[in-house]
Amino acid sequence: QVQLVESGGGLVQAGGSLRLSCAASGFIFSINAMGWYRQAPGKQRELVATISSTGITNYGDSVRGRFTISRDNAKKTVYLQMNSLKTEDTAVYYCKVVYVDYWGPGTQVTVSS
Repeated sequence: QVQLVESGGGLVQAGGSLRLSCAASGFIFSINAMGWYRQAPGKQRELVATISSTGITNYGDSVRGRFTISRDNAKKTVYLQMNSLKTEDTAVYYCKVVYVDYWGPGTQVTVSS
């Protein structure tokens, strides 16, 4: 019933930008905090950014100032704008409902040098 589908991942050179999208369905999107998480090979999953139901944002230290999370409740979509990408940003990026164990399948982001 609940579905989260990420899109927008791909290959980009260091210094470039990507915009990820997460389309949500099957729950009341507007009242839920949403988040982006990532996992690189051999590393633990880490929080990238969250956005509350009222638009309050939080960022991981490694991405603050470079990434921006936003949401469009009418479209039931959460976005992650990624700028000034670094090779260490390479990971699978996952969309999540923050306070519920709902995850998307992930989208690969690869940053090359």
